[in-house]
Amino acid sequence: QAKYLAQIILVGAQVVGRAFMRALRQEFAASRAAADARGRSERPQSAAASRIIGISLQEAQQILNVSNLNPEEIQKNYDHLFKVNDKSVGGSFYLQSKVVRAKERLDEELRIQAKDEKEKSRKAET
Repeated sequence: QAKYLAQIILVGAQVVGRAFMRALRQEFAASRAAADARGRSERPQSAAASRIIGISLQEAQQILNVSNLNPEEIQKNYDHLFKVNDKSVGGSFYLQSKVVRAKERLDEELRIQAKDEKEKSRKAET
């Protein structure tokens, strides 16, 4: 009897393991497809910044509640959200770190845009 019980447990574990691996492969493929789609929708430099910082431009804008890349508005919202989520006032370190990453991502996008504008004006002069 113990032999049959062990066989049933072993077969059950194999079935669950295969199902888990299949689900893991599907999730990995879906994640890669989403990342590729996001990369195609952004400019190459912007997509690279999203990958490096780990947050997309759209997500950063949502976190800091800004619709356009206005440096003053970004800084104002960042300061407010950073203070509100400070751990010493009962905030969340996780949320505070998301706010910091969002600010870094938007700052990087502003830098990329400034560089692009500078290149365009240089080309227009020649």
